[in-house]
Amino acid sequence: MTRTTAPRLRVLLLLLLAVTGALLAGAGPASAHAALTGSDPAQGAVADRAPTRVSLTFSEKVALSDDSVRVLDPRGKPVQTGGPAGVGGTTYAVQLKSGLAKGTYTVTYQVVSADSHPVAGAYTFSIGAPSPTVVSGTGPVAGGGVVGGLYAFGRYVSYAGFIVLAGGAAFVLACWQRGAGVRALQRLVVGGWVALTAATLWLLLLRGSYTGSGRFADVFDLDLLGQVLQTKTGAALVSRLLLLAAAALFVAVLFGTYTRREDGTEKRDLTFGLAIGGVVVAAGLATSWAMAEHASTGLQPGLAMPVDVVHLLAVAAWLGGLTALLTALYRAPAETPVEAAAVRRFSRLAFGSVLALVATGVYQSWRQLGSWTAFTETRYGQLLLVKIALVAVLVGIAALSRRWAARLTDRVPGPGKARRTEAGRDQVPAARATGESGSTGGTGGTGGAGGKGGGTGKGKDDRDGNAAGAGARTGKGSGTGSGTGDARRAAQLARQRAAVDAARQKRLRDADAHRFGLRRSVLAEAGVAVVLLAVTTALTQTEPGRTEQEAKAATAATTGSGTAQASGALTLDMPFDTGGTGGKGVVSIDLDPARVGANEMHLYVQRSNGQAFDVPEVKVSFTLEAKKIGPLPVNPDHITTGHWSASGVQLPVAGDWKVAVTVRTSDVDQVTVSKNAQIG
Repeated sequence: MTRTTAPRLRVLLLLLLAVTGALLAGAGPASAHAALTGSDPAQGAVADRAPTRVSLTFSEKVALSDDSVRVLDPRGKPVQTGGPAGVGGTTYAVQLKSGLAKGTYTVTYQVVSADSHPVAGAYTFSIGAPSPTVVSGTGPVAGGGVVGGLYAFGRYVSYAGFIVLAGGAAFVLACWQRGAGVRALQRLVVGGWVALTAATLWLLLLRGSYTGSGRFADVFDLDLLGQVLQTKTGAALVSRLLLLAAAALFVAVLFGTYTRREDGTEKRDLTFGLAIGGVVVAAGLATSWAMAEHASTGLQPGLAMPVDVVHLLAVAAWLGGLTALLTALYRAPAETPVEAAAVRRFSRLAFGSVLALVATGVYQSWRQLGSWTAFTETRYGQLLLVKIALVAVLVGIAALSRRWAARLTDRVPGPGKARRTEAGRDQVPAARATGESGSTGGTGGTGGAGGKGGGTGKGKDDRDGNAAGAGARTGKGSGTGSGTGDARRAAQLARQRAAVDAARQKRLRDADAHRFGLRRSVLAEAGVAVVLLAVTTALTQTEPGRTEQEAKAATAATTGSGTAQASGALTLDMPFDTGGTGGKGVVSIDLDPARVGANEMHLYVQRSNGQAFDVPEVKVSFTLEAKKIGPLPVNPDHITTGHWSASGVQLPVAGDWKVAVTVRTSDVDQVTVSKNAQIG
């Protein structure tokens, strides 16, 4: 490795760690991939009499345990009986104790969505009238904390290991078969296998705590591990481990028997067998992701899973092969340089992989988003835009690499200043080698002849003369011993000359502008690929845009239906302008049923064009100036982009209430707008 290469690789490693840490830290708990779309009793509802059960409806099927759904009374004591059960479709219910007292009850839930991600939340309803409660109402946090961060990091390492393992092996078999004997490539592929195996075991141990308690102490709970093994995700991880055993055999043959095979026909047959076996094992490993994540649920899973497998294989062939090419360009020994033909073969392989990525990526984007607005209105869409931009940058750099590859040649540069310098540097060793060869020839006969040869050699070169003289003295007893020693010396000198010549040619080859440009562009590709992999890992932990928008629509429909049926419900629209950049918009308040007592409030912030957006802070207060009541502050909870809500908003008497809303759009820009509304 050159002196300038090591700092570049260290910078690349630091970039990998920094980007991974930033994404994992910024993501927080894993976003839910199933959303709560309905409940009975509903959020904030006030029932006249105690219900017999609580039912929850999700956007997709979920996995539950006995304590997945809990209902707590105002003092925090559970009032459910037994565990939750499915009552049809994606609706699940838990039975309640009889004779429940009046007050506010809290429902908490923690389930696992069909695509393997934990979902948690809470809401409240009341019997008779709202009351104070000791329950926080925030519900459990699933997929967060230390365990969530470790699980996310394990996912990143597993993806990286698969890409290096599958892509590196594909590069050797399809592009550079001589590379099977290069130690640096062997270490790279074996390292990918080790990383994927270790990460899979790590994810298997973390899974129970990740979807449950979130405590690190539960990582080594064998009972919890047994429960994980009975889930779809547990089965996928175990199948991945079994396939990794087959992958270990594949790697052993590739870097063992394959490198020692000399016969051309036998090697072609072995290449074909390894290619078939490698594709089968790689496809199986990719399927272990497809069968347990986004592709396995939602729209068209029968088509989505094969498409996901092709997508993963294309990523591995491109980025894993790129990693192998980078290793070969920088770490291949002088006597085994990567040929120009191998680089061009990889260029064609990468181009085909990019085409497959585009085709499968378009389908996956349509399936996960469902609309153009989801690109900007959902976190999944925003991350996908970042990924698309990174892929575009990567393709641009790859095009530059293709240009360098097209100009690449295995021919050492012609005569020039650099070559004359190298040749001059090697003249002395060459002359010495010639002298030594002559003295060796003189010692090939009997002992006396060896002595004469030794004398002649000493006259030409002191070191050779001493060696030959020693041979003459030894030759008195045995001429054969002298000949054997000189033959070994000749072989050693030949190896030294070959190494010097190979090193000289490597220096000249690396000095070629085309090869130097290729190395730089491939290094740049690898740097972008590191960031791209981190963004892809974050995407797999984010709620698909289609699911998020469907959940919003279902919630809005439920809210709208309730508003239409309730007498006296009102909506207040108040334009605002904080004076700063992006400080204009409209804040809307829906109050239901807009009567004395408990009310449910929903607050929406939109831009002038109707697009929802978030602001750092929003506060609401109610004032009845005629009776000098208030202001009564309300701090609504953030639900989703541009949407806040509060339940149990108490308005004690009827009258013309002033509803004031304070909107803050930056650290210094805020404004308070108000309207009057008749309550009661």
